Amino acid sequence: MNLFASEINGWDSWGKLYQTISAFEPLIRSIFVKEKLHFTKIEHCTPGTNAVFKVGGYVIKIFAPKESGIDSTADFETESFAMHRAFTLGVSVPKLVTSGFIQDKYRFSYMIMDYIEGTEINKLNKSLTFEEKVTIGERLRLITDAINTPCSSFNGIDVIHDKDRHNRWEKYTKHFRKERLNYIHSHEFGEKVFVHGDLNGDNLLLTPDQKLYIIDFADAVLAPVVYEHALIACELFQFDTAFMTGYFGNYSIDEITELVFNGLLIHDFGGHVIEQHVGQPSEIDSLRKLRERIYLSIKNS
Repeated sequence: MNLFASEINGWDSWGKLYQTISAFEPLIRSIFVKEKLHFTKIEHCTPGTNAVFKVGGYVIKIFAPKESGIDSTADFETESFAMHRAFTLGVSVPKLVTSGFIQDKYRFSYMIMDYIEGTEINKLNKSLTFEEKVTIGERLRLITDAINTPCSSFNGIDVIHDKDRHNRWEKYTKHFRKERLNYIHSHEFGEKVFVHGDLNGDNLLLTPDQKLYIIDFADAVLAPVVYEHALIACELFQFDTAFMTGYFGNYSIDEITELVFNGLLIHDFGGHVIEQHVGQPSEIDSLRKLRERIYLSIKNS
């Protein structure tokens, strides 16, 4: 008899199940027995792509099986590598307790980490003072400076030339897409380093003792550092002056405009982030217009 009784047949079915405690409880209970960990009440965590739950002092992440329509093997291997690397560098990340897979009705890879008693930055934003935001920006810069360093290849992703990563730009005009490809294939973005790749408001935690933790390394890649900095400025900080001052120091609007422009053009989430924080794809029909919109977004913040 299978521990996981629900049917997974494509992304829609996974999306309806991946945060359903009752569907995963027998599976999680079995994993905890296997790993000789104390099992207790299962609680929800902030949802993402994979099934993530709190169990006592632990967080368990169960990766989507191939029947969901995506192969999360690369995500599992990337996150395992990235967390070990960050921990070795002394960066504040949850300790990886164990990882593995369980063959049930489907093959589920999983990771179990220590639970961090903290609050996502996006839930604190409105309650933070200017000075607190500056301090958070400064502390985050210390973290990213530590991890944004060269390392060996770990997942083979080419952020510049991988054709599969261009699909997210399909909402944009044909002229814009052509300009973008010509630009990124001819521009020199600098040395590739390790980047977290998804430092948004859900993936940065502040503990009661004011310590910053970063979580969810599944989107880590080797990329130019602007890949990291652009998402931080636009998605995490949303160009908030206090955060930006803490992170970038005494910056100029022109300098940050160019940084964000270059970083978003090569980022896997770049097209979506532009749509959310800069302007609609139908309104941004050229690289010149994108630069202008980024500049105004920073200035008006």
